[in-house]
Amino acid sequence: MSTERAPGRTRPPTSTGDPRTTVAIITRDRSASLLRTLDALAALPERPAVIVVDNSRDDTTRRAVAGHPAIFRLLRPAGNTGALGRNLAVRHARTPYVAFSDDDSWWEPGSLARAADLLDRHPRLGLLAARTLVGEEAAEDPLNAVLAASPLPPEPDLPGRPVLGFLGCACVVRRDAFLDVGGYHPLLFFGGEETLLAYDLAAAGWGVAYEPTLCARHHPEDHGRSGRAFLVRRNHVLTTCLRRPWPVALRAGADLARAAAAGRPGARRALRETVARFPAALARRRTLPPRVEHAARLLDGEAAGRPTKGAAP
Repeated sequence: MSTERAPGRTRPPTSTGDPRTTVAIITRDRSASLLRTLDALAALPERPAVIVVDNSRDDTTRRAVAGHPAIFRLLRPAGNTGALGRNLAVRHARTPYVAFSDDDSWWEPGSLARAADLLDRHPRLGLLAARTLVGEEAAEDPLNAVLAASPLPPEPDLPGRPVLGFLGCACVVRRDAFLDVGGYHPLLFFGGEETLLAYDLAAAGWGVAYEPTLCARHHPEDHGRSGRAFLVRRNHVLTTCLRRPWPVALRAGADLARAAAAGRPGARRALRETVARFPAALARRRTLPPRVEHAARLLDGEAAGRPTKGAAP
């Protein structure tokens, strides 16, 4: 993990609102969008403390958000941390639960309090995935239906629907569980990194559940982020190499190789980067326990009949 250039800015914790949850945000050169998100979070009845990890290349974002009442701490790593910025934020949080937002997403009023109540009542629950509504029209994110249809059987000590995936900007974690498994994996950096975290939580005995009464709002803008498709392809194969049996990993690698040979967008770059990272994945390989591998196979079968979008359920 990169070290901070400066200790960051800290405000005293608020004496009102719900003290159980911190919101963690990673951002990079998107100060206008970040300000909209901070305004929305500051207006929540829970009044959560917000930790912002600024991966920007200059001081523009820091100057833009200076003095914003929502920010509890602003962290400035020495370089772009990608998804690992969330690990940094969780380590600096002082609350039992941490909700994640992106710089273009926030939470609906009451959702963070409901999430904290569920985590209070279910001590094995490690992560809650929320329903996500997209844009001004509040359209259902397609992943909502995927998570709601998860074929994993209900677990009596967990709320909602058991899953092995979620949207990174629409989840709430138990801080101790997140730190227990090491948070997001450094090999993936960014792009489809959620599935590996869900695998690791489940392997450690923590529950991962989708709860549609929790709601996050996502207002994505096109800032050249469509190029992330190659990262998702790369990280899917690396995730299978890190945690799944070799036949599963080899099938994923072969699928990527065929896509690269067919000239599909981003596939050749994804294949090159997968090959470059394979030795590190091999060194860190740790297969899932049988009960989690069984759940992953159920989801593999369910996903085989539909296009992949985002993290697996």
